[in-house]
Formats: sequence, C-alpha cells, structure tokens
Amino acid sequence: MALDALRLETPRLLLRPTQLVDLAPWTEMMQDPETCRFIGGVQPPSMAWRTFMTMFGAWRAEGFAMFSVLERDSGRWVGRCGPWCPPGWPGTEVGYSFLRDTWGRGYATEAATAATDWALQSLGWTEVIQTIDPENTGSRRVAEKLGAVLRGPGKLPAPHDHAKVEIWGQTRGQWLARRAAPGALPASQPR
Repeated sequence: MALDALRLETPRLLLRPTQLVDLAPWTEMMQDPETCRFIGGVQPPSMAWRTFMTMFGAWRAEGFAMFSVLERDSGRWVGRCGPWCPPGWPGTEVGYSFLRDTWGRGYATEAATAATDWALQSLGWTEVIQTIDPENTGSRRVAEKLGAVLRGPGKLPAPHDHAKVEIWGQTRGQWLARRAAPGALPASQPR
C-alpha cells in the first residue's frame, strides 16, 4: 500500500501518516505543559518542528512511525499514536500522545488498538511495548486496557537516558488472544 493511501479507521478516529498540514496542531500540543509533562517537556516551535520532521521523515525512510490521529466526524487533528523504534529503544513500541482537551474519551486506547493491529500485521512485530513514566497514571491505565503488563524498569537512549521509565508490554500471542476475547475493541479498517 502506498504511504499516501495508508489509512486506518476506527469507529471515531482516522489514523494516517503525518502530513505537513499536521505541523501546526503538533506544535500546539508540544507547547502544553501538562500534555508534555511525561514526554520530554514543552518544546519551543523550533524544537517541535524538529520532532515533527523526525516523525515525518521516519514514515518516508522506514515506512512506519506514529500516525497522525484525526477525529472522523470533524477532521480535527487530535494527537499521534503508533509504532516507534528508533536506534537504542528498549523494544518495538506503540506510543500515544493526545491534545489535553481530548483526554478521558478513550482515544488513546482506540488508536493504539488500531496501531498495534497494524504493526503486528504489517511490520511483523512479535511484541509491543509502552515506555511510561512511573508517575503517568493515565498512560499506565491505557497500557492496562491494551492488555500490557508491567515488565519492570527500563532505560531510553540519549538524550532521554535520564528519564525514569517503566516498560509495559505483551507478546504478539498475548495481543491476539486478547483481541479474540469477547468485548475486545473492534478491529480497525484499513482503507
């Protein structure tokens, strides 16, 4: 599937590779202290541009990175979610960050479910992790809803090597068993 055509749809969300039009809302998200509290802190516009371009470039160079997440009904950009595994990372991660005014709606769980399905199927990953600051109770709850279990403390590569993180995760088999269980979130629909 061509990168420009890649879309994952959930009941409420559309996930697609980052596009230049996403830079403004991305920068807005990275300026909110509470949203950025556990993801490296507030970034001035010049740094937000660099991190955005890293994600944008990873899609084009490696064929995967975090998706831009949009509300299906409004088309509004609400966050990023998806596969992430730069050099030195402690595993194949599906991460998530959303605009603060969307917290509590279940978007992170819904988007991460679709992104995990895609990563396991399209990238052939055999496990998925989340790297979470021990104080980030919201992200820990999302990981638990996804079926991840706490594996223990972890370490990120520089320049994040000072950050305290826990590794949450599960194997492909554990994910697939959870997805087959009654009450699992519906599968995303690639289009």
